[in-house]
Amino acid sequence: MPIDSAALFAHDFGETRHAWQARDAILYALGIGLARDPLDEGDLAFMDETALKVLPTYAVTLASPGMWMRDPRFGIDFTKLVHMAQAAWFEYPLPASGEIVGTARVHTLADRGEGKGAIMVVEREIRDAADGRSYCRLHQTLLLRGDGGFGGEPPAREQGFDFAGDPDATGSFETSPRAALIYRLSGDWNPLHLKPDFAKKAGFERPILQGLASYGIAGVAVSRALGRDPSAVGHLSCRFSGVVMPGDTLTFRIWKDGAQAHFQGFVGDRKVLDGGRIEWRGN
Repeated sequence: MPIDSAALFAHDFGETRHAWQARDAILYALGIGLARDPLDEGDLAFMDETALKVLPTYAVTLASPGMWMRDPRFGIDFTKLVHMAQAAWFEYPLPASGEIVGTARVHTLADRGEGKGAIMVVEREIRDAADGRSYCRLHQTLLLRGDGGFGGEPPAREQGFDFAGDPDATGSFETSPRAALIYRLSGDWNPLHLKPDFAKKAGFERPILQGLASYGIAGVAVSRALGRDPSAVGHLSCRFSGVVMPGDTLTFRIWKDGAQAHFQGFVGDRKVLDGGRIEWRGN
């Protein structure tokens, strides 16, 4: 059956409470790949529970609404769902430990046409449970490959950055062969990142790295390539354009644009992150 857009927009996600401790934020940083060199003082700042810096992108793992789109009343073909892009605005730095309240809603739903799929953006808000301050607002963009042609509005045209010309800076980040196994401990239990047989059935030689792990890596690698503090990232967005395998080295091409920067991510000559944009708090 076609997807039910009315049911999607009307869906009540409720509120999700999520508490974390310093060890959880440290585990996230390890999953991203920090402290590969245990003598790197910059990385150790994200490992030391006595004076902990928390990566802003840790917020995107908090209060996840889970696999709600599997509910058959929405009509989504879950087997053809792809995490297409991620964007987040980080308004305040996360403390080393705390409790948040997460809310969610379907923000937009666009119809690419029969056989071309649909694009759904889910918006989430991560707020402090005690004082209500907003730590993070995020947009998760999902490509529903099997659900086009339901009669909705087409996607809006977006004016993207022109990545022509030589980049202003480059950076690289070597991932661990165990990266997907560590990152999943931050809440991504998809067997695609764990079980070799499941990955082969999905068309991959072996389990792949989580897209949000690549997203977090971009925040660190691009910041450092420009001499910025990764803990000060105020906005980070990108599209997932290719698969990253645990053990791959990601290279970033970076273009400065005033107080912000744009980037693309590659594994060798293969583009895996596109349309990247990053800003920092305090600009």
